[in-house]
Amino acid sequence: MARAETLPEGAFIDLAGGRIHAIIRGQGPDLVMIHGANGNARDFSFSLIGHMANEFRVIAFDRPGFGFSDDFGGVESPIHQADILRAAARALDVETPIVLGHSYGGTVALAWALRAADDVAGLTLLAPVTHPWPGDLGLWYRLTASPLGRYLILPTIAALAPRRAVENALAGVFSPDPVPEGYLDHLGFRQTMRRDQLALNAQQVNSLIGYVEAMYPGYPALTMPIEIVHGTADETVGIDIHAERMLREVESVNLTRLDNGGHMPHHAQPEAVAEAIRRTYQRAQ
Repeated sequence: MARAETLPEGAFIDLAGGRIHAIIRGQGPDLVMIHGANGNARDFSFSLIGHMANEFRVIAFDRPGFGFSDDFGGVESPIHQADILRAAARALDVETPIVLGHSYGGTVALAWALRAADDVAGLTLLAPVTHPWPGDLGLWYRLTASPLGRYLILPTIAALAPRRAVENALAGVFSPDPVPEGYLDHLGFRQTMRRDQLALNAQQVNSLIGYVEAMYPGYPALTMPIEIVHGTADETVGIDIHAERMLREVESVNLTRLDNGGHMPHHAQPEAVAEAIRRTYQRAQ
């Protein structure tokens, strides 16, 4: 039912272990987009792809296990996800792309750059998760990390959660910016609430801190242009813990701070994001 509600917008790439779904639009230099936690590539096709497809060939991937991509056995590591997406990009004849990542997708974009620096022209990171953070992730993720959460709570929520609850959760992610009208329908309500996707998302987010602890010592060696766009009022991924620290530690980083902006800059201030993408490309030349 979930996959019938929102039909694929793109192409399928056959790889060893499964298929990756990609929305492909436009012509020009390659721009790869990687979505955040519990999302899919339709987050970008809502508006950002259309904004950039007259300047770039945009390839927006569904990460393994999300949207219409196969789960490749339940991939937890952002590094492994980056390897799978790099293989899909090679199958599409993508060469030294600009890689854009939002939130969790920013970690995957950084993993791509760490694994194959010569294969990336530059990074554009939107509210990215880059560094270890203090404290825990809150009650929801503590519950979903437990056997009770995986085998009882998540299946119950997937089956019974009302649309209003999802709308409230989205409002919290976008806050203080508004959720664009029609966004949830475009993203896919049932797609977002798939039991297998919720379980994989919980697994990935709960394990993420260990991966960024291993990754961040390698960031200063990255020399490609890195543009970061981050809202100062983002309560999902704090700018001080992540983007500001990247700015201090990595010479090639340029940070655009969006005053009183939330966690979804590509919806709230798309032109600021478009300018960051253009700067990444221009610096890479």
